[in-house]
Amino acid sequence: MILIIVLLYFMMIRPQRKKEKETRAMINALKVGDKVVTIGGICGKISKIKDNFVIIETGNVGTPDEKSFVKMERDSIKSVEKKQTN
Repeated sequence: MILIIVLLYFMMIRPQRKKEKETRAMINALKVGDKVVTIGGICGKISKIKDNFVIIETGNVGTPDEKSFVKMERDSIKSVEKKQTN
């Protein structure tokens, strides 16, 4: 019985905690200018960060001067695009 519990810990619980820790570190490291993808699939660039919220620029509405913004919670960020170096 103890062997099953230990095996369950190493196969399920430990990897999940590691993933949560990495996600929390990614969210805490967000900065203006990062390109992100939200849980809902919205892609954009962070234009402002306030407390637990981020304002994401999602693109142009009509002319290049008319930009659209979405205010979302930090926890709704799924991933940050890596910058490629050439």
